[in-house]
Amino acid sequence: MKLKTLLFAFLAFFPLAAQAEQGDPVSMETMLLDVPTAEVLDRYQASFTTRAYSHGTVMESIDFGVYPRINIGISVASHELVGDSSSVKVLDPDFQAKWKIFDGNLYIPAIAIGYDGRRYGYGYQNRIYTYPVNKNKEYMDDRKGGYLSLTREIILPGLDATAGLNFSDFDFDELYMFTGMSYTVQDMVGLVAEWDNIRNMRDSRLNIAARFYLHPSLVLDAGVRRIGRGDESERILQIRYVTNF
Repeated sequence: MKLKTLLFAFLAFFPLAAQAEQGDPVSMETMLLDVPTAEVLDRYQASFTTRAYSHGTVMESIDFGVYPRINIGISVASHELVGDSSSVKVLDPDFQAKWKIFDGNLYIPAIAIGYDGRRYGYGYQNRIYTYPVNKNKEYMDDRKGGYLSLTREIILPGLDATAGLNFSDFDFDELYMFTGMSYTVQDMVGLVAEWDNIRNMRDSRLNIAARFYLHPSLVLDAGVRRIGRGDESERILQIRYVTNF
C-alpha cells in the first residue's frame, strides 16, 4: 500500500479527531473487519469509517443509530483514487442496516439480523491473478447481503467471539458462514481475526488486523485480507470515528 494511501486516510479524519471531546465513548465493536458482530451503535450515535485498500481504492462508510437497537448506513468507494491514475471511478453506493433483536444473557449470545451491501475488489476480472477468477463477476468479493450474527464474550474479559450465516443478494441457494474473534487489552490495543465467506476453502477469506485505540472516539485498524491467496491478498488501513448527533 502506498504511503499516499496512509496520508489520505489520516487527513480524511484529522479534523474529526481534533474536534472530538475527551470522554466521547467508542461504541461496541459493530464490525470486526468484514464480519458484522451482533452489536449496534447507540441511538444518536454516528460512525464514520474510511478504508484504504488495494489499487488505490478508498471506501467511506457512515452508520447511524436511528432507533434503539437499529442502525442504518451508506457506503461509497472511489477506485484508483489514491496514486497516479487519471481514471478515478466512483462506484455505485451501497447501504447497510442492522437490528439487534436480543441483548444476550449468561447462556445465550447477543443476536442481530441485518444487510450489508459493501463489495470489494472492483474490476478484478481484468487483472492477472495466480488463481482462476470468475470472469462474470464485477467484484472479487460479493456483498454479504442478508445475515444473522451472534456475539458474546468468552473465557477472558475483552475476548469476544462472533459467528453467523449470510446469503448474498438473498440467494438462499448460496448460504455462507462466517466467524471471528477480537481481543482488546484495556481499550488500548486489540487483535482481530476472522474467517469469512465460508462455503468452500477456495472462496473463503482469512483476515487479520491489529486495532489501535488512538482516542476514546478514534480507532485505527491495520490488517491483511485474503491471507494465503497469493496476489489476491491485500493490506488495508482503516480508521473509524464515533460521535453523537
